[in-house]
Amino acid sequence: MKTSEIRELTTAEIVEKIDNANEELVRMKMNHAVSPLDNPLRIRHTRRDIARLQTELRKRQLEEK
Repeated sequence: MKTSEIRELTTAEIVEKIDNANEELVRMKMNHAVSPLDNPLRIRHTRRDIARLQTELRKRQLEEK
């Protein structure tokens, strides 16, 4: 997910996407521990997407103050 796409989302959508991505990350890590994933780089991309979403959420929280 690109930063420009994240900026267009509402705060509620960002929170929802963070929750979904965290669940997906946990699922992928567990599956990868049992049997290797087809594309293990998806774990890294998901982690970075979560970081981008959290950064935008924090930025909005600071702007409100």
